[in-house]
Amino acid sequence: MSPAFILATDLDGTFLGGTEDERRRLYDMVESRRDELLLVFVTGRDLPFIRTLCSDTMVPWPDYVIGDVGTTIAGGPDIAPLEELEAPIAAAWSDRGAEVRALLDGAPGLSLQPTPFRYRVSYDYDPAAFDPALVPQVEARGFDVLISADRFLDVLPPGIAKGPTLLRLIDHLALDRARVLVAGDTLNDLSLFETGLAGVAVGNSEPALKQRLGTRETVYHSQGDGAAGILEAIHHLQLLPEFTP
Repeated sequence: MSPAFILATDLDGTFLGGTEDERRRLYDMVESRRDELLLVFVTGRDLPFIRTLCSDTMVPWPDYVIGDVGTTIAGGPDIAPLEELEAPIAAAWSDRGAEVRALLDGAPGLSLQPTPFRYRVSYDYDPAAFDPALVPQVEARGFDVLISADRFLDVLPPGIAKGPTLLRLIDHLALDRARVLVAGDTLNDLSLFETGLAGVAVGNSEPALKQRLGTRETVYHSQGDGAAGILEAIHHLQLLPEFTP
């Protein structure tokens, strides 16, 4: 039976945002409604981080994970990669990580993140030192470049991002798009809101995201930060019967 509600949420600043009490209220709600709710993490984090997070903290285990800024799709009790769904991502990347690293080696304002991501290359980013002319050079080689929170720069396979990957998972699982709520707080969540799915930009969202979203009809701008904003949106949009935050 299709779940009554699908929460597809970013982690840092969103599902992990807000006070401890606000997070606990959201997490308790998720656990109490497991029979009718599907939880999907849509994050820049990798799978080892998520497994440790859920093992060592009060954060609920997700049913599925779209990780690595949309380049990983995983699920099951071990949160293992779903190779069938990842195949188009792998094909789009074509094992070109070394090419990206060579292209950006020594670029001012970029510090290569040490995690060996499979289908992306990611950097810590200093906008004051970075030369923006490098972005079109990377894009001309057939990659997408995503800058978010004025802290991170990700080089991704063309056309791959959180939003398109989430839609692929939703359609693969034959879920009702009208039952989905996406939640985020930075520019790397923009593609989630561009899907046309109902969304909440939580109160602590970065100004650049709020500016890009404008008055988009499908997006609710919450007053509450992080977890509180998600709870607020679920209630405001009446996405779960008889739910009050």
